[in-house]
Amino acid sequence: MGDAHGSRHTPSLAPSFGPSTQAVHADDDLNNAPDVAPPLHVSTTFRYANDPESLVPAAENHTPNPEAHVYSRLTAPNATRLEQLLSSLINAPCLTYSSGLAALHAAYVLLNPKRVSIGDGYHGTHGVLGIHQRLRGTQILPLDCPASNLHAGDVIHLETPLNPTGELYNIKMYAEKARSRGALLLVDATFGPPGLQDPFVWGADIVMHSGTKYIGGHSDMLCGILATNRQAWLTELKKDREFLGAVMGNMEGWLGVRSIRTLDLRVKKQSKNASKLVDWLSTCKNTDSDDEEAKLVKAVVYRIQHASQQVEDMHWLKEQMPNGFGPVFAIWMKDKSMARRLPSLLSLFHHATSLGGVEGLVEWRSMSDATVDPRVVRVSVGVEDWEDLKEDFINGFQALINQGDASPGS
Repeated sequence: MGDAHGSRHTPSLAPSFGPSTQAVHADDDLNNAPDVAPPLHVSTTFRYANDPESLVPAAENHTPNPEAHVYSRLTAPNATRLEQLLSSLINAPCLTYSSGLAALHAAYVLLNPKRVSIGDGYHGTHGVLGIHQRLRGTQILPLDCPASNLHAGDVIHLETPLNPTGELYNIKMYAEKARSRGALLLVDATFGPPGLQDPFVWGADIVMHSGTKYIGGHSDMLCGILATNRQAWLTELKKDREFLGAVMGNMEGWLGVRSIRTLDLRVKKQSKNASKLVDWLSTCKNTDSDDEEAKLVKAVVYRIQHASQQVEDMHWLKEQMPNGFGPVFAIWMKDKSMARRLPSLLSLFHHATSLGGVEGLVEWRSMSDATVDPRVVRVSVGVEDWEDLKEDFINGFQALINQGDASPGS
């Protein structure tokens, strides 16, 4: 029964509900106002109870009420609501941070490993680890280092799908490697958001997302996420966050709630679009046909990278990502000049860094990552009709040829 304002409290949803239902209703028990759309709370500080007898001093408050907010560097209504929604979708308790790198830094403050085994991937991650190397001498090992190089408490840092190629690593294999040495597995699952990939099923100890990307989904908010099923870690992360100060802003928390409602719809459409585009490009690249589209692609494209192209890995890849192989892929152009100029010749794809928004984005990756081959163009596929995105590429490739860089059939 609703209260005088028409609001109601409902119990948390059963885990048997599907992800789209969870995304819309997993926060229903936090509804304490008649608004159907959750209100935006902007306050940084919150009143204590008026009844002196109900006041619980901090030293005695061992189980804080998640709705009894005190100061927004600790908790705030919008971020708390987002964390509850995320926890239902990621299948582990979640904490939010001001950015993905803030979340990653918090993870390494918590874990404090002597060694981190890591491969290629997001350059920002290596920047964070560089800080930890400077502060406490963290040793960086290759991702494929022998298991014997790892010791108890060390971390295998696995980014999958990988930035900027969208290729996958086998989470289960690295989890087994970590456990064989008493090490820990941290998975950066930014490119494989909820609905596409669940790293905990395959043995991850802690999962990180840059929620700026697919969780936000509209290129208008910064967010970082850490998730773990280890309660002691979660407690320590909450304490650390209070003093690191890397909390989400109120507006960003509200935008996150807005965004997550459609997460499942967006990422599956984006992933399907990406697979269709990659399949078309790959077919054109590898066919013996004299088809005009094939000749066009062959004239400008050197290589395509995406999880859907990892044919030899399909025996585990389809299990790890059963609902789609991710919305990001990489196109290697024939030369640096083509990679530099292609983004400006596209109409539907915006030339910008980042990814995960409803709009298609392309980036000459050299603009933001000095370590990547200058021929690489990263593609983040949006929710547009894939045939229109395909036509945009055809027009862009043709424009490159018209500028004299290549000719069909070359």
